[in-house]
Amino acid sequence: MGGALQDEGTAVQKSTSLQRAVAGSLSGCVARFIIGPLDVIKIRFQVQLEPIKSAQSAAARHAASKYTGLGQALVTILKEEGIQGLWRGTVPGLLLTVPYTGVQFVALQHAKDTAAKLGLSGNPGWAPIVSLGSGAFAGAAGTIASYPFDLIRTTLAAQGEPKVYKNMFDAAVGITKGKGVRGLYSGLGVTMVEIMPYAALQFGLYDALQSAWKSAQVHYQQRVKGANDSQPSDTRAVNFTCGLLAGLFAKLATHPLDVAKKRYQVAGLQRSLKYGARVDSQFAMKTLQAGIVDIYKREGLSGLWKGSMPSIAKAAPSAAITFSVYEAIIGWMAADELRRANISRSSSSSSSPGT
Repeated sequence: MGGALQDEGTAVQKSTSLQRAVAGSLSGCVARFIIGPLDVIKIRFQVQLEPIKSAQSAAARHAASKYTGLGQALVTILKEEGIQGLWRGTVPGLLLTVPYTGVQFVALQHAKDTAAKLGLSGNPGWAPIVSLGSGAFAGAAGTIASYPFDLIRTTLAAQGEPKVYKNMFDAAVGITKGKGVRGLYSGLGVTMVEIMPYAALQFGLYDALQSAWKSAQVHYQQRVKGANDSQPSDTRAVNFTCGLLAGLFAKLATHPLDVAKKRYQVAGLQRSLKYGARVDSQFAMKTLQAGIVDIYKREGLSGLWKGSMPSIAKAAPSAAITFSVYEAIIGWMAADELRRANISRSSSSSSSPGT
């Protein structure tokens, strides 16, 4: 990644795995809390069933849907469930975020360090492959570490009113009673197929955008302002913008995979009819491909892009916040370590004999 992460930047290069884990977890939690309402709305759209592909008129299909638009969904949830409904599933969401983003950033740097040892990082031809591969590996590692929380979070956010499960503990017990402990990992394979290309694109695009920005900045300084007249850019704004664009395009490209994954996770969940009743347990497909085909047959091409607006509206700022906060925390840690090292060095010099 760019800034502190791309090209083994100084701050991250010197940071420990623990520091990366802490910075990743904190940045993920900040992003998760801020975009929580968009996550709830996105999930409600994705698990809502209606016959989009039927011969019904557009007006009839629209009227049959519980949620018909981002604004309408927001108002409906506020009216029926109160403001707390917009943060439903936040606790398991935060518990999901801590291991996911923490492990993800540690795994990302480990993959990049390994590539550097193999002599791949310095090769321009390998740079995109290293970024994409490291991102895919990081996404897989984070998913394995946090999947049960993801499943519970999705279940709680999708159930609506009246509630099927009171809280995350109740949901965990209910899932294990019905499907056993393995039920907490239901859909893990499908999720891995969804998250690896998403993470690869997100981290890969972030690196590419950071590189493009640095190249453009150097070109501008040399051609317009002169090589000796350079001024530092606002790295916080750059990190935020690059993260925003990376999250937007990565989610746009992989959204159908996310829809299929969410349907798999809530298969068999009993809900009120106004939320689309239950997602048929027969939908628990054996492969992601079968799930995508099933959605297409039932609901048409539109079904694969259900919830795309709230999904993208969530993913873009989430990535922007996560990347910029992570870079800021890592930078602060590096500066703090340097300050303490200078103090220690000064103390040692002043206490040395003959000074």
